[in-house]
Amino acid sequence: MPRPSRPILRTRLRAAAGALALAAASQAVLAQGAAYVSSEKDSALTVIDLGTLAVKGTIPTCKRARHIQLTPERQLMVACTDSNEADLIDPASGKSVRRIPLGDEPEAFDLSPDGKVIYVSNEDAGEASFIDAASGKKLRSVKVGAEPEGVKVSADGKTLYVTSEVASLVHVIDTASGKVTKNIRVGKRPRRMAITPDGKELWVTNELGASVSIVSTATHEVIATLKFELKGARAEDITPVGIQITKDGRRAFVGLGRANHVAFVDVGSRKVASLVLVGKRAWNVTLDKAEARLYVVNGLSDDVTVVDVALAKAIKSVPVGRVPYGLVIVE
Repeated sequence: MPRPSRPILRTRLRAAAGALALAAASQAVLAQGAAYVSSEKDSALTVIDLGTLAVKGTIPTCKRARHIQLTPERQLMVACTDSNEADLIDPASGKSVRRIPLGDEPEAFDLSPDGKVIYVSNEDAGEASFIDAASGKKLRSVKVGAEPEGVKVSADGKTLYVTSEVASLVHVIDTASGKVTKNIRVGKRPRRMAITPDGKELWVTNELGASVSIVSTATHEVIATLKFELKGARAEDITPVGIQITKDGRRAFVGLGRANHVAFVDVGSRKVASLVLVGKRAWNVTLDKAEARLYVVNGLSDDVTVVDVALAKAIKSVPVGRVPYGLVIVE
């Protein structure tokens, strides 16, 4: 067999070196991790490299992609309101694995601890649906208040909480029976929820109440209300939605919506420790694994603000898709 000429050999060596460099770069990105941002207007996810904080590309998905979570199998699950389904995406390949019907107008969802059941808020129907994740079959529907949105499952999987924006209620649902066991009156237009790591408190953001209602999970009564104030901002412009609590339960982070800030809250004292200026309409908030950086999705400025948690300071704004909604980090 004739040997390749030197120019051809050099070309092949350069190509091999390039392939190795590309593979090494891909492995570095994979090791560092990525953030995936859903977009209501683009039917796509924007991928942000956590190392460089640069956009690495987009992944097409279903129509009006909104709430997004990571499944126990570490796949991305995206609820698409206009497609009435969830898109299950493999982050390693960036490809859709399958679609799961979620009923009419799905907005937010949560997964049972084992990932086998998807609990969905169906906005127009005023229902919470229980969906079998494997088959896509609807297991049951539970009638709740008008315009349900936030959905949160307790750590033991026995209790489901669903917010009704119009009724200003949190519905407590027994997952085994599908029965509403209690309706909790909270602030005006409740949106999202977080449960403290010890399981004792449910924190509910009230978008039109400029507040968080703190609920005892033992009695399902409101035991405290945290009101937000911001110098120079009207109360009606302080519209909290997204919330996350640290793994040690000491701090909560709340996106203040049209106030364009994120509140750092001391959970023990229930007081605001810091306010950080971010983008327009600070919507949802997500911490990285080390809880060193907070990623804030800004729905009106079409970007994500990266906040240094220790410094309580914004360090970068990353442009993403049109009307970004949710963000998940894969590390």
